[in-house]
Amino acid sequence: MSLLHLYRLPDEPWPLPLPVIGSTLSAGFPSPADDHLDPPLDLNRHLFRHPAATYLARVRGNSMLEAGIHDGDLIAIDRALTPRDGHVVVAVVEGEYTIKRLRQQGPRLWLEPANAHYQNVEITGDMSFTVRGVVTHVIHALPPTC
Repeated sequence: MSLLHLYRLPDEPWPLPLPVIGSTLSAGFPSPADDHLDPPLDLNRHLFRHPAATYLARVRGNSMLEAGIHDGDLIAIDRALTPRDGHVVVAVVEGEYTIKRLRQQGPRLWLEPANAHYQNVEITGDMSFTVRGVVTHVIHALPPTC
């Protein structure tokens, strides 16, 4: 899956405080709504722990569907985090950007898609390979129902 556009966050992101409903929302049976709001939540502080090391990118392709990452989604990539086995990462393999789950078992390293129609990418010593960062958040719109 290739990434089309990379967006760098400003060094000092502006505050983005939004109101937060004070109670959790039921995804099962409805419950009476509280009229209580918690203090505003600054989405920039909530989503971007390391703003100077964080980029946004738009995803193209569907190799990560089963991880909840869809074509057209916006992802946050944190370069300050150390990539570990099981992390979803943005990597450059042979000059091509890709987003996959990083897997490591002993010295063996591979990138694993989250879609059965795609194969693992085994990383060998003769390949050009760099991890550009760890994906920390996915932003995607829900499709309209009508």
